Amino acid sequence: MCANLASLHLAKRQHRGRSLYFEHGRFSFSVLILFMNCGHSSSVGDTSSVRLPGDVILGGLFPVHSAGIGTPCGYIKEDQGIQRLEAMLYAIDMINSDQTLLPNITLGAHILDTCSRDTFALEQAMQFVGPKMGHVDLENVQCPNGSDPMYSSPQPVAGVAGASSSSVSVMIANILGLFQIPQISYASTSSELSDKSRYAYFSRVVPPDSYQAQTMIDVVQSFGWQYVSTVASQGNYGEGGVEAFMQLAKETGICIARSEKIYMDSLDSAFDRIVQYLYEKTQARGIITFVNEDDLIRLLQATERNNLTDHFLWVASDSWGTKQSPVRGQEAVAKGAITILPKRIPLPGFDKYFQSLSPSNNRRNPWFEEFWESHFDCTFNHSLSGDRDVKMCTGREQISPLSGHKQEGVVQFVVDAVLAFAHALQNMKDTDCPNTYGICDSMKALTGKVFLEYIRNVRFKGSANTDVHFNENGDANGRYDIYQFQMVNNTWEYVVIGEWVEGLYLDMSKTIWSQDLPESVCSKPCLPRMAMKQNAGEKCCWVCTKCEEFEYLTDESTCEDCGMGFWPNATKTGCYEIPQEYVTWTSAWAIATGTFAITGIIFETFVFAVFISYINTPLIRASGRELMYILLFGIFMCYCMTFVIMTKPSVIKCCLERLGLGLCLVTCYAALLTKTNRISRIFNQGMKSTVRPKYTSPKSQIIICFALISVQLAGVTIWLVTDPPRTRVDYISRDRPVLKCDISDSTLMASLLYNMLLIILCTVYAFKTRKIPENFNEAKFIGFTMYTTCIVWLAFLLIYYATSDKDPKIQMTSLSFATSMSASVVLVLLFVPKVYIVIFQPHKNVRQATKVGTRQPSTMNGREYTRTPATSSSDVALKKASSSSDTREAFDDIAFEGTTEYEYVDMFGERQTTI
Repeated sequence: MCANLASLHLAKRQHRGRSLYFEHGRFSFSVLILFMNCGHSSSVGDTSSVRLPGDVILGGLFPVHSAGIGTPCGYIKEDQGIQRLEAMLYAIDMINSDQTLLPNITLGAHILDTCSRDTFALEQAMQFVGPKMGHVDLENVQCPNGSDPMYSSPQPVAGVAGASSSSVSVMIANILGLFQIPQISYASTSSELSDKSRYAYFSRVVPPDSYQAQTMIDVVQSFGWQYVSTVASQGNYGEGGVEAFMQLAKETGICIARSEKIYMDSLDSAFDRIVQYLYEKTQARGIITFVNEDDLIRLLQATERNNLTDHFLWVASDSWGTKQSPVRGQEAVAKGAITILPKRIPLPGFDKYFQSLSPSNNRRNPWFEEFWESHFDCTFNHSLSGDRDVKMCTGREQISPLSGHKQEGVVQFVVDAVLAFAHALQNMKDTDCPNTYGICDSMKALTGKVFLEYIRNVRFKGSANTDVHFNENGDANGRYDIYQFQMVNNTWEYVVIGEWVEGLYLDMSKTIWSQDLPESVCSKPCLPRMAMKQNAGEKCCWVCTKCEEFEYLTDESTCEDCGMGFWPNATKTGCYEIPQEYVTWTSAWAIATGTFAITGIIFETFVFAVFISYINTPLIRASGRELMYILLFGIFMCYCMTFVIMTKPSVIKCCLERLGLGLCLVTCYAALLTKTNRISRIFNQGMKSTVRPKYTSPKSQIIICFALISVQLAGVTIWLVTDPPRTRVDYISRDRPVLKCDISDSTLMASLLYNMLLIILCTVYAFKTRKIPENFNEAKFIGFTMYTTCIVWLAFLLIYYATSDKDPKIQMTSLSFATSMSASVVLVLLFVPKVYIVIFQPHKNVRQATKVGTRQPSTMNGREYTRTPATSSSDVALKKASSSSDTREAFDDIAFEGTTEYEYVDMFGERQTTI
């Protein structure tokens, strides 16, 4: 009967994927089977689990095998599977032999293989919850001595150590939490498992991926990498880890070039495709992996197949850690890989224990022979003994470092997980039944909720003498070692290059690269004064472009206009205000105009001094002294305007320029116009009648002159009131701000229109009087003055407007020279001849008689004259004009030619010359 049950049991296992449970509704059917034909007894060896009896049973879940392709399980996993499983058995043996921890209480075990697959692990885990559901487990059926079958209810597990993969732990945590069975993982790091609202009974002795992702971010930043790709295995561990990394990368400015996912049951072609996709972003050499061991092996193989051995720079999570199996035979591909592993210390006791095992003394582990065959590359299958290519296992091989043994990195955490259960049980015993020998009733009636509270509150020194405790989320604190896979003394090793304990410490001197520190950046930093123009959708990829010469960098990627009047500094990090241009007295422009004006003032002072010194001489008296003084004052103002025009613009300067420019010119031309108008009226009137012209006296002339000046003064005053003077800044170019008075060229010229009118009138009168007798040559000098003045101002207008959009310095200089030249023309042509006679020809500065035509002696007012008949029209005009009693007074200041005689026409129409 038992043999039949065994057959049924094996068949059911094969059909259900090694799952052994009956649903509750089939319990009566199972009991019926127990009593059918029990003729003899036999036993069924359990080859799918490890069972150790004890007072308290702890469950265990380990990836003894890899996930198979087409089958639930694949090859044996020496490190991640067998070593971890044996670590749990080692921990149980150590606790059971410890007289201070759970004395007189024996821990048992029920260990299952997850085959690195979450769905299969879930089916296996149903064995842990079966007793709570009333399921019948045929493995607990016994037929002693061939008697009727007897069924003993299995002992429930108090807690489960496992699983390894986060995706498996997530699946298992759901079902174990439903039945309130505490779970402590030794390797699952997914941050999702920290959510106690969903996984209330889950704890772990390793830190979550949130710490690990932060560690990887810090490592990437320490290498200066900004452009990396990610690869994740499908499931909570891989996807959750990459998600945590990408979130932190976004916050720290690290860009993700590619993010690939390895699906379950992927073919080699899928791995090749992933590697090719990663290589498409050639600049993203850094590859962040949250990949399980099986996928990691195939990923490295695909890299080698695609001849990309030296291209990728691996930064791997704890699923790679310091494992030898993923890199065995693929060391060149893994060279330089940076791996992360929670801080751990190898346990010498475990190495001694593990190296002492053999197939003969480790019968409790049903997978140990399979491990032995894989580790020593031999077989226990005697049917193949005749094959020379097959090595037969003797069982006497020795596990040692020489055989390739190295303690797997998670062994410490497996032991700590079992110790956490033991210390929680010890704390419970100390609290509920401290004086009880062995296990007490309260411990037998242990509930998961109470046990979980004791687990979360444990604090003890772990297997490596490190502090073990849980935070509010049931997680361990983040403490990592950073490794690099290197060749040391012709041996490939994982070398510790740093650690992360609340922050990264990395010893760069311990890192080894093929060349210098490799780069994983999309674009290198731009040179100073250049902007990064980012590619669309890739903030870490950019093209370096030059900013315009007038732009500065507001940040590393934005060029901003400094604005008018400002210019970027040498580093283009900011702008400074460009000094405003204006004519300074050290410039050539100012020196030239100033020198010319000073020379003019000196010469005019000399002329004025001569006039004062010889004020009562005939020549000076005949010049019309009052108007000449006004004219000299106007000339002086013209020269002084140079210093106003060339001064730095200010409100005062602008006011003086408006007022003085027109006023100095109008003073000159008003006096000249009055003078030429007087001459013209005298001669024109003399040709028409003998009545003396009105307003020809000196007093009248001064009044007329000031009346003409007042028109300009009134206009300028109105202008100053309606449009107050101020300065403005004009820009010849962006980098040449020019400070000037706020007056347009057209407005300035409009303010001089009145002066131009006076110049034109002066010129007209000078032209009209050109035919008066030669002896009256002052009118001719005035004509020469006005002709020259017109030429000067025409030249000025051409220069001024031709340079209006170029350099204002030229405009200011041309205006200054035009004003000074106008004064100089008047000074030279009107005053120099008089000064010359007064100084160098004083004999001509007298009244003398000269015969003109036929002279006859005559006497007038007690003086003797020589009379000459008048013949020309000018003579007749003079005769008529001089018929009044004040003829000599009226003609004194117009008739003296300064070169020959002083002549006039007496009341009889005769031309007279003074003696």
